[in-house]
Amino acid sequence: MKLTVKDVFTLPPGKYVDHGRAGLILWVKSATARSWVQQIHVQGKRRTIGLGSANMVPLRTAREIAHGNQVIARSGGDPKPKIVVQEIPTLHEALEPVLDIQREQWKPGSKSEAQWRSTLKEYVFPSLGDRLVSEITTPQIMAVLEPLWGKKRETASRIRQRISVIMQWAITQGHRSDNPVEATKAVLKGAKKRNHQKSLHHDKIAAALSKVRKSSAFISTKLCAEFLTLTATRSGEARGARWSEVQGKVWTIPASRTKTNHELRIPLSKGALKVLQEAGKFTSGSDLIFPSPMNKTLSDSTISKLFRELKLGCVPHGMRSSFRVWSTETDYEHQVCEFALGHVENNEAVRAYQRSDLFKKRVALMQDWSDYLNS
Repeated sequence: MKLTVKDVFTLPPGKYVDHGRAGLILWVKSATARSWVQQIHVQGKRRTIGLGSANMVPLRTAREIAHGNQVIARSGGDPKPKIVVQEIPTLHEALEPVLDIQREQWKPGSKSEAQWRSTLKEYVFPSLGDRLVSEITTPQIMAVLEPLWGKKRETASRIRQRISVIMQWAITQGHRSDNPVEATKAVLKGAKKRNHQKSLHHDKIAAALSKVRKSSAFISTKLCAEFLTLTATRSGEARGARWSEVQGKVWTIPASRTKTNHELRIPLSKGALKVLQEAGKFTSGSDLIFPSPMNKTLSDSTISKLFRELKLGCVPHGMRSSFRVWSTETDYEHQVCEFALGHVENNEAVRAYQRSDLFKKRVALMQDWSDYLNS
C-alpha cells in the first residue's frame, strides 16, 4: 500500500510495505510503538535496516533515507543502519505535518488549508511561530487570543482551535505532555456573536430578481442567481449544478457536493425548469449548467459581487432565509421546510424513524414559492 501520514499514526499492529518506496516498511508493534525498517539486498544478501521510530521520523524523511540506501546498495556499497532523531519543531514547522493529516479529511477544493495558513501567519506566527512547540505556554497563547476576543471572536475561536490541534499533534509526537490551549477555554468563553447573512423580506425578492435579469452581468451568473433563489439551495450547490444531475423535474445533488454530506433531491418548479431551459442555450457542451466565461465553475464571489453592484441589500445565502420566512408564514410543516433547505435532523432517534424526505410535499412547496415570485 502507499502509506499516508494518517496511516502512520492510525494503522493497527502489523507490518505495512510502502508500495514502490525502496522496501520501506512501517512496523506497528502497538498503538504507541511504531518504527521504520527497510528490507533491501546489499551485496547479494537480504538485509533489514532500522530507520528509527515512526513517532520521531516523518514519513517523508523515512522515504528519503530508504531511497538513499537503495541507491548505495545498487551501486555495490553498504548502507549503514541509521537511527534518525527528529528535533523538536517550532510552531511554524509543526504546521506542515499537521496540515498533511488534516488535508486528507477536507473536500477537494476546500479553502480550509488557505484559511489555516492565513490566520496563523497574521495573528500567531509573529509572536509564537519561532518558538518550539514544547516551550509554548498558556500565557503566551492568551496574549494572542485576548486582544482578538472582544473584536473578532469568531476569528479568535478558530485560531484557538487550530493552535490546539497543533499542540495535540505535539503530544502524539512526544514533544510535550499537555495542551496549553485548554486553560484558555475557561477564561475566554461565552456565546459566539452570530452575524446573520443579509436578506430581504420575501415580498421584495421578485423585484430583486427582476433587477438581476435586466443587468448586464454574464448570462450564467444571472441565471444561477435566479436558480438558487427558486430552489432555495446554497450558492455552491447551484454554481456546481450539472446537467447529469437533472432527471426530468428532479435535480439530485450528490452527497459530495452538499454541506451535510447527504444526497439531496430538489423538486424543480416551473420557474426553475424555465431557467434550465434558458441555460441550455449557453452551455457550450459543458456538463456545468452555469459555466463561467472560461467554461469552469462560477467563482463563489461572482454572484455576491453582482448583488452588491445592484445594491439589492442582501447576499445570495440570504435568499434561503427569505424562503424560510415565507414558507413558515404560509403554514407549511416545519419538517417539510427543513428538508427543502437540505437541513439534517440532529436527533439520531428522530433521524432513524424519519426515512422519507417528504418529496411529494416539497413539490407543492417549491411550486408555490415559484408562483409567488412570479406573481
